[in-house]
Amino acid sequence: MIIKIVSLFLVGMAVLAMFGKLRYPGQKRLQSAKCPKCGRFKIGKGPCPCRKNVG
Repeated sequence: MIIKIVSLFLVGMAVLAMFGKLRYPGQKRLQSAKCPKCGRFKIGKGPCPCRKNVG
């Protein structure tokens, strides 16, 4: 009984690992929405806060 539970758990973990490696649609668009300098997400069409002049 315990062997069956452990084997089902391992199969379930393997399935989750396979789904985790898939590339979701729109991932390229999310990467392009990041600032190349600091890595933060850009919201709106304006410049990233790291590029604004402070002072």
